[in-house]
Amino acid sequence: MTTTPPDRWERVDGSTVACTESIKVLSENWTELETHLQESFDDAVLLGVSKADFKAKMHALVESLTCDFKELTAPPNQED
Repeated sequence: MTTTPPDRWERVDGSTVACTESIKVLSENWTELETHLQESFDDAVLLGVSKADFKAKMHALVESLTCDFKELTAPPNQED
């Protein structure tokens, strides 16, 4: 399985993250996470875990993530 990173990343105000370097980092992170999740999923199934249970637990993991950083809005005068 290989998915393409999202074409657009949004800020909390709905504006688009446009910095090339930021998009590069987000895309690299996407690819690394996808690879690691796929390997973990395969391992779990080979070890006897049901596919549905693994996916449910991964969804719960994502939902439990927290971040203490303030969400950013678009810089002044940035056009999307």
